[in-house]
Amino acid sequence: MKVAFACDHAGFALKEAVIAHLKEMGHEVVDFGCYTPERVDYPAQGEKAARAVASGECALGVLICGTGIGISLAANRVHGIRAAVCSESYSAELTRRHNDANMIAFGARVVGEGTACAILDAFFGAKFEGGRHAQRVAMLDEIRP
Repeated sequence: MKVAFACDHAGFALKEAVIAHLKEMGHEVVDFGCYTPERVDYPAQGEKAARAVASGECALGVLICGTGIGISLAANRVHGIRAAVCSESYSAELTRRHNDANMIAFGARVVGEGTACAILDAFFGAKFEGGRHAQRVAMLDEIRP
């Protein structure tokens, strides 16, 4: 699966481990930066990856900033994106199963490498259940900024 990845400077230190884990899982990663630990603005990074997911260029996306919150807010401004911030595996699994989230975000200042990889395993291992959840996801998709 083709996966969009983006981070800001706060997420840069965790970037290599996350991308390596995604590749070990068999995914192709499209890296939208950042590419150095120099300060960058998370809205620009989050938007790039979100547009790749929204357009269908990438199937899912992974976002990292200090808390995961800012970069997920930027991604969620792109129509068709459902980015969820998760700090543990259970929420990561349920956001795929119930919300059909197409991007996962977490904070490099909140989770370590092991937890980040466990979050990825849960998120990418889960599938949307549809059923009663499909109507709610459709309602989310109708909301426009």
